[in-house]
Amino acid sequence: MQSQEPDWLAAQERASRENGWFIPSFLSTAIDSIAKNWLTEEALTGWTATAQVPSEQTNPQLVGLVMAGNIPLVGFHDWLCVFITGNSAQIKLSSKDKILFAHLLNKLSEWAPSLSITHQLAERLIGCNAYIATGSNNSSRYFNYYFSRYPHIIRKHKTTVGVLQGNETVEELEQLAMDVHLYFGLGCRNVTKLYLPSDFNFIPLLEVFKKYNWLSDFHKYKNNYDYNLALYILNKQFYMTNGSILLVEEKNCFAPVSQLNYAFVENAETLALELKAHPDVQAVVGRGYLPFGQSQHPSLLDYADGVNTLAFLNKKMLNWHPTR
Repeated sequence: MQSQEPDWLAAQERASRENGWFIPSFLSTAIDSIAKNWLTEEALTGWTATAQVPSEQTNPQLVGLVMAGNIPLVGFHDWLCVFITGNSAQIKLSSKDKILFAHLLNKLSEWAPSLSITHQLAERLIGCNAYIATGSNNSSRYFNYYFSRYPHIIRKHKTTVGVLQGNETVEELEQLAMDVHLYFGLGCRNVTKLYLPSDFNFIPLLEVFKKYNWLSDFHKYKNNYDYNLALYILNKQFYMTNGSILLVEEKNCFAPVSQLNYAFVENAETLALELKAHPDVQAVVGRGYLPFGQSQHPSLLDYADGVNTLAFLNKKMLNWHPTR
């Protein structure tokens, strides 16, 4: 994945061409993060030890994977969980992210033909023993309906928030800027809302965020910015901007592309409890939480929605019986 192999570079170029959100720099970031944080012997050995994954799978199961496509290779962790437990995956790729994953699976089969039986791409998942599906809150209802008879993990829409104290250093704000802007803010681990003290000074934050003004060079992002800006102007609603991102006081944790929500808080302890129980929050960055700049570089143990996929595949699928 970190090579300069012509076919791999061509696959990345094609993925970028077919999905305007997958710009080359973000593709490289996603690929490097997977390779460096997940695909090392030390990381894999320590990870599988936490769930006591057997060295040999005597009863392999077929697991259906419905993958998302909001950021490059976002479904890689689910596939890796299935692969490392000795099970097989039937994969429905997102139409937004088909090229990269298909190339990697073909390369795996080329290197080790015996592993070809561990994966298959399909437009419709049929005959699986368990299912892992990632999508929106709306699609999750359909997943629950179709997969309810089988062991399953159904993931809904999540997001990440940041907690600031108001005295963050420039370096910390620069790392936060990465958490906000990476992948155009489309990932569930992108910070889409900030919790701030009532006397927070926005000027240093907006100045640091100018580092990502280049995102406006991409029409898909710029169209979102112009549209949201027009709405706030027409509605005479207060907003702040540095020319490429909008800061808006908003209760909702979710924010549209090119916008960052914020809210003022008085009690940090109460906020911590609320965020821990918040159904829409995937992660929290800030002092005392996940370090700034790390939200988009999860370890193998940072499971989506906090559901231990490895434990699910290793234990809950054993001796399964569909509901009659």
